[in-house]
Amino acid sequence: MLSSIRSRRWLVRGVVALLVLSLLTPMLVSAATHDPSDAQTLQRGTLTSPANGTTVVSAQGYTFQGNTNRKKPARLVAVDERGRLEWTHQNPEGTNGWFFDVDPLPNGNLLVVSPREGNTLIYEFDPETQERVWKRLLPYEDTHDADMLNDTALVISHMRAWEESNQTSMDEIVVYNLTTDEVTWSWQYRNHFPPSTDGGMNDDWTHSNDVDPVGDDQFLVSPRNFDQVLLINRTTKDIDMRLGADGNHSTLDEQHNPDFLRGEDATPTMLVADSHNNRVVEYAYTNGTWTRTWSVGSNTLNWPRDADRLPNGNTLITDTLNHRVIEVTPTGEIVWEYYATWGPYDSERVAHGDGSKGPTIREQNATGTYDITGSANLTAGGEQSVPVGTYIRATFAGTPLSGVATEVGTVWGHYAPWLRPVWMTGWALFYGLLAGLLALGWLLTEVGLVGYRRFKARSSESPDTAQR
Repeated sequence: MLSSIRSRRWLVRGVVALLVLSLLTPMLVSAATHDPSDAQTLQRGTLTSPANGTTVVSAQGYTFQGNTNRKKPARLVAVDERGRLEWTHQNPEGTNGWFFDVDPLPNGNLLVVSPREGNTLIYEFDPETQERVWKRLLPYEDTHDADMLNDTALVISHMRAWEESNQTSMDEIVVYNLTTDEVTWSWQYRNHFPPSTDGGMNDDWTHSNDVDPVGDDQFLVSPRNFDQVLLINRTTKDIDMRLGADGNHSTLDEQHNPDFLRGEDATPTMLVADSHNNRVVEYAYTNGTWTRTWSVGSNTLNWPRDADRLPNGNTLITDTLNHRVIEVTPTGEIVWEYYATWGPYDSERVAHGDGSKGPTIREQNATGTYDITGSANLTAGGEQSVPVGTYIRATFAGTPLSGVATEVGTVWGHYAPWLRPVWMTGWALFYGLLAGLLALGWLLTEVGLVGYRRFKARSSESPDTAQR
């Protein structure tokens, strides 16, 4: 009897060991087949319609608490109309920094925003000479966006401005004069939102990630953590228009880089990279309310952070955690695709300048919700198959677990690409974690069995032995 129990235990151990090894196999295959050059791959995907000239992409790169992963580089990338690499540009001071906003300027140069070690470097970059025309190192931590207002002034979205002494957020929008090196105008979020917004003030209260001038009298701003987009009056400092609301994730959820368009009959329209909802959306303001007129990519995109409407009616989308930039038609078909690791943040068609220059979806009679189709499904930091997060969401869609699965899938899709080694696919990481959990359960079971045997041995001692 005892021999039979031991045999069954060893059989179970063998099965568990085999399962652990099976789950680790994709990780081992990834390690054995990895080409070191793949980590920094820049490659063309689908191309059925050449672009109108150069596309410039800012890749954020991976830097966390001062630690930079050289295999996940921050850089600017420029590619021609057929997806052929023209040039790359990295931080000449070293790798400890990011690239966020990049804007084409009227003179053909680029305005670049690059935070580093508690400051933000903003500079004008000449692609021809690969040199900086001018630069400013400002004491603004982790700034994502700045725009030129004119030859002598910048508007800057200043976030993570935290006063530790009185536990107050100083997040603001400022106009900075390049001639005098002074702030000449400012607008503070704390003057327009209660301290309880987004659960209360902290050192990243608003995560204000974008500011764009709209005409001469308004600024469009994006407090990501507030799940809304604001149109600010530069004279009165009032909020003229608002799309979304704090916690209303059905409208926007941690959005990036909104653009303001005027549709037919001057209808106010917002095109937004709705990042945490993994989609790009467009809203039109009619009869006193915002109506969603377009949604694309909810089953395909992974943390998109920029969307620009092109003059041809297509939309240029920066699909950050799929590490690519795509141009899609109003019905979601990819006609131009480029893979640009690591973590692209912003992309611009240089010929069209900064932001959106095309018609609204309503003007194109293309309102609706669309999937994205036609990808080359290359692996430049992404996946060859359905990503783990998408699979989790799709598997439990329409079931009682749909809400939990959606959140789990979204969180996985958001963080796994940053955390996994460059040689490991997302599925290899997923199976590796399952193997780790199974091995941990096995270890705890063995420890429990040892403890149980010792307890049993003590219990079986005679009373006289126990008393001694």
